[in-house]
Amino acid sequence: MATACTFSVVPAPSKKTARRALLVTSAVVSSLALTAPVSQAAPKPSPSTSPSATPPPNMSTVGGERLGQPGTQVNLASGVPVLPKDLTARSWVVADAESGQVLAAHNAHWRLAPASTMKMLFADTVLPKFPKTMEHKVVPSDLADIGSGSSMVGIKEGETYSVHDLWLGVFLRSGNDAVHVLSKMNGGINNTVKEMNEHAEELQALDTHAVSPDGYDAPRQVSSAYDLTLIARSGLQKKDFREYCSTVSAKFPGETKKNKKGKSVRGSFEIQNTNRLLSGDSDISVYQGIAGVKNGNTTNAGATFTGVAERGGKVLLVTVMNPEKSEHNEVYKETARLFDWGFQAAGKVQPVGELVPPKSATQAGAQPGANDSGEAGGAGKAEKSAKPAVGASAASGSTGIGVALGITGGVLVLLAAGAFLINRRWPLPDLVRRRSRP
Repeated sequence: MATACTFSVVPAPSKKTARRALLVTSAVVSSLALTAPVSQAAPKPSPSTSPSATPPPNMSTVGGERLGQPGTQVNLASGVPVLPKDLTARSWVVADAESGQVLAAHNAHWRLAPASTMKMLFADTVLPKFPKTMEHKVVPSDLADIGSGSSMVGIKEGETYSVHDLWLGVFLRSGNDAVHVLSKMNGGINNTVKEMNEHAEELQALDTHAVSPDGYDAPRQVSSAYDLTLIARSGLQKKDFREYCSTVSAKFPGETKKNKKGKSVRGSFEIQNTNRLLSGDSDISVYQGIAGVKNGNTTNAGATFTGVAERGGKVLLVTVMNPEKSEHNEVYKETARLFDWGFQAAGKVQPVGELVPPKSATQAGAQPGANDSGEAGGAGKAEKSAKPAVGASAASGSTGIGVALGITGGVLVLLAAGAFLINRRWPLPDLVRRRSRP
């Protein structure tokens, strides 16, 4: 039986109030755009042919200069807990999911093989396109070209599945067969990968280059701990994304067979989430407050994981890529230790960077730290800082509107806040809130 996931109701202003705020903001932004000087954008970094053996000395500075430096970045001070000493991951990030502050990081922009964490980008790109009640009958071409040794949920040719079923297969079992069926529904593998890369660029996840929609090892397929955290934050704006990634177990449609009476019967079987911080395992407990997001493991990538958890009103995102220690479930154990540190350090440690908003939000006047919703037209409030997005000039070029924001400051901040009132916060499932209690 599927685990029920319910969501808190987020009050929104009246349509009239929201429309007025959007119109006023649009008018101000448009007038500024006419007078603001235009800066030439820096070229987008081209993905590495393959992940490097050691972190490059110069990495992307999207989100802040310190995030482009190799090694561990953290502002330790009086009252700030010391980072765990037994971390072996090649790269990791701890961030406040709502404010966007990066509390600490290690080789944040190191481009590495992502494994099935790439499915977060796939879901954030494709999930809004099909209603969950839509049904699809699987044909042989839907399951063609699935990589050898892929994780599978058990989709059968000739059977019909709802979109809801397919997404459960993607998130719970990391089913490459479910990914391929949804990709074929979306115009094919090549089209889906193209849209994923376009979406990554819109999110300013510029370390990321998708080659396969399911994260299966492929030359030139890379991402980074920073980008995966950014992508997860974007996906979590969507209610369906939150539901799927927090579901522990569900019933999945089986194969139609004839019973003893000759009647065609289609049963179901249970699937469990392979995220061990959510479902637990013999050597690891369910993490208090966990709500997803996605795990992965391939030969090239090793173990990768991005998780979201809530405690005491704080929502944190942690990404861990490829721990060197080969102990069973090591990626989850290191993630749990980083979550523990993050919840202790939140509100005490000065951030070392930030998760930048999507390009469209930046161009519309939203500042870093806004909660950019994938539902109902945006969310969050602009920071009071009048500076353009940190690191944006290094990665994608400062824009004329960024300069204008620096000049007009407070007026635009107030107007942008009015424009992004709807669904300002994205509620995590009640399942998580129950688990977040001691």
